[in-house]
Amino acid sequence: MSDEEVRRVSDALDAVEQIADLEQRVRAKSQVMAAQAERNKEWSRERDELIRHLNSEEGLSYRQIAARLGVKLSTVQAVFRGYKGSGTTRPKRVEG
Repeated sequence: MSDEEVRRVSDALDAVEQIADLEQRVRAKSQVMAAQAERNKEWSRERDELIRHLNSEEGLSYRQIAARLGVKLSTVQAVFRGYKGSGTTRPKRVEG
């Protein structure tokens, strides 16, 4: 995605913020959030696949992957640890 495409998406979201009528603004925000919730699942899956590929096939370190993709190091680490969500629900440690 080019910088221009990112700017257009950002401008569209800014336009939602500028809706004068509170009820219309909240309705629009709710629609955007609902649509994005579904996209997030696919986007996360795709990002996770690329992170694994960059590590296993290209031999990049976690730090190199984070820098290349513009994400936090902890995001890359979470992929390999199997963490999902907000970080409040993590897999239970298996003893033994």
